[in-house]
Amino acid sequence: MPAVSYQPKDLAEPRDLVAAIRARRGGTLLNLDRMLLHSPPLAQGWNGYLRAVRTDLAVSPKLRELAICVVALLTHADYEYHHHAPEFLREGGTAAQLDALSHVASASIDVTMFDYAERAVLALAVEMTQQVEVSPATMASIRAALPEDRHVVEIVAVIATNNMVSRFLVVLGVEPE
Repeated sequence: MPAVSYQPKDLAEPRDLVAAIRARRGGTLLNLDRMLLHSPPLAQGWNGYLRAVRTDLAVSPKLRELAICVVALLTHADYEYHHHAPEFLREGGTAAQLDALSHVASASIDVTMFDYAERAVLALAVEMTQQVEVSPATMASIRAALPEDRHVVEIVAVIATNNMVSRFLVVLGVEPE
């Protein structure tokens, strides 16, 4: 049960903003959008920023979706996991990898299930989500796995962004469609 009621599915105003969100979502408003639209300035900024995080980054989409799934699982953001687990599979992840994420701590050292870059992203996502600070060893691993500075900055931003998203979803009780 959401903590605040959703805006209606057929919401039409503010027209330009609702149209932009519907365009990004393939014509519909998701429950997340319907919650955000209680604050048009927030919804507008969120729509633009999250579009960029989801579509404009150079970091591997598979690693991006892996990081998002880990954050969702660690923060109990069912809505986020519901939407991103299928994206992880579309980007080349496997169902076995998703199953292994139910034990995130052991997944980050599972050399049979995850390659070096995936394990580095798992460790980074766990530390950023649970401790905020990241150990020098984890930073060294992510730097080795993603040698381009841009990719390092982007994966850190993906994890930080999805920690924000998960907290919004969990606190307001946003439910999967």
